Amino acid sequence: MGFLTGGIDYDLIGRVGNHVGRRVRGKNVLAMRPARGNRTPTEAQLATQLKLTLMTGWLKRMGPFIRFGFEDYDAKMSAWNAAVKYNLNNAVTGVAPLFTIDYAKVLFSRGNLAEAASPVLATTVDAQLDFSWSAAIPATFKGEPTDQLVLIVYNPAKQGWAVSVGDAVRSDLSYDLAVPAMWSGDTVYPYLSFLSADQKDVSTSQFQLATVVQ
Repeated sequence: MGFLTGGIDYDLIGRVGNHVGRRVRGKNVLAMRPARGNRTPTEAQLATQLKLTLMTGWLKRMGPFIRFGFEDYDAKMSAWNAAVKYNLNNAVTGVAPLFTIDYAKVLFSRGNLAEAASPVLATTVDAQLDFSWSAAIPATFKGEPTDQLVLIVYNPAKQGWAVSVGDAVRSDLSYDLAVPAMWSGDTVYPYLSFLSADQKDVSTSQFQLATVVQ
């Protein structure tokens, strides 16, 4: 309902029919009511929505790690939005509506710390992943012996995660990660990276592939 604030010759405030009156910087402005949106989304828009739902639904469990993993990736957006944008553009495959995640192309972090040099993943012990790497740090990258090891392991068969942050450092050169016994025989996707001791720098995550021994 609209109101004339001082009679027929004064301001109209509110809605009358298809017209809306309001005060803007001391002036009365009369405009048509905006039409309700009734556009049908295009196929491209629906496809983008499907991909977004797929990726955000999968990444959300690792939100706390993405916070520092993509903190410096794009100054114009949050770490979460930057991670979603990167992985949407690089790690979603397939044709609508059957999109899937290309796990080998996923990144949980992207930074300027040195990656793990010559990483090796062994599976010789039941329900355990044995990681090792060398001490080499390329001259063009930053890196300290105190950099914390970050391991994120995803099990697609069980839709489960195993995570370790700071249980080992770069100078240890190895770390054995225990995973749930129910994962025995499953193929898993580990992602390895390093985080500086002050949590200000991170290395780009490295994908590996393994089958848990049963």
